[in-house]
Amino acid sequence: MLRAVQKLLQSNLFEQVILSTDSELIAYTCMNLSGLCVLRRPPELCGNHVASIPVFQHIMESFPADIHLNYNCNFPECDESVFKKGIELASEKEESLSVPYAVWTQTKDRLINYGDPFQITAETFKHQGIGTTDIHTMEDLIYVHRENLGTIPW
Repeated sequence: MLRAVQKLLQSNLFEQVILSTDSELIAYTCMNLSGLCVLRRPPELCGNHVASIPVFQHIMESFPADIHLNYNCNFPECDESVFKKGIELASEKEESLSVPYAVWTQTKDRLINYGDPFQITAETFKHQGIGTTDIHTMEDLIYVHRENLGTIPW
């Protein structure tokens, strides 16, 4: 999570970077990053059964913007050119989604009027700037860190 948030902040592409979470540990890990706002996610927007769109709408209600970009921290290696492409396509088509699913972007109007959050109609795009590892286990996370940060000199 920290690495993903740092990538967003370092890109200098965004007026605001918001971390929406219900995890106290994640909030503590990231809360002192300059330029980051941490938004506590309400209980009804937590859990695996909740669609992403209502979470994005909650962020937009709390921090209004013309474009919302969600960066999936399961892909911590993502070039800022992917963010730019997502924003560019969403500006044209109202919504874009990278393949693999690292960046999902919508205009304010698209989010407000989304409809069924399980019927995704985003313009998809492939981009070689997205890391290939979709992190779901501790082993995945360690692998990505070793590949991109090197080994720890114990």
